[in-house]
Amino acid sequence: MKAETVTAICAVVIAVASLVVSVYQTRAMRQHNRHSVRPILQLHRGWPAGGRAGIRLINSGLGPAVIVGSTLTVDGEVIGAWNEPGVDRVREGMTVRPSAVTFNEPEIIATDYEQYLLSVPSYSPQEHAEVADLINGRLALTIHYESLYGGENYTAVLRPLR
Repeated sequence: MKAETVTAICAVVIAVASLVVSVYQTRAMRQHNRHSVRPILQLHRGWPAGGRAGIRLINSGLGPAVIVGSTLTVDGEVIGAWNEPGVDRVREGMTVRPSAVTFNEPEIIATDYEQYLLSVPSYSPQEHAEVADLINGRLALTIHYESLYGGENYTAVLRPLR
């Protein structure tokens, strides 16, 4: 084999190896970028006596969340989405009507978002026992969301405590 042939083969091998490394690095960088803006939605219950109490939605991730769907269930019966008609069905007939923040899908939830979805302004265990029973023992909420990249199908779930 001539020296020119060996040199040409080595050049081709080095070029292919450089291409493989470049493709790998690009894929790793894209994956890192996706993870660096991942939203993390959390649903919490809170009952501070004398303070605002109820269900709170928090985006503790590094990027905005796009809510693509939700399911509201009470006593095992699917009411619908977490929108105004669905929440109104839950609140109808209650002696104390909790305030609500609803969303239409798709809805973008900003980074550092923190909002009560269903709450009473000044919680009293005696006065708001019906609301606490609903939120703690009867209501389930599932929120389906994605990052701005889309396609991840993340979920935040609030299940009854009993």
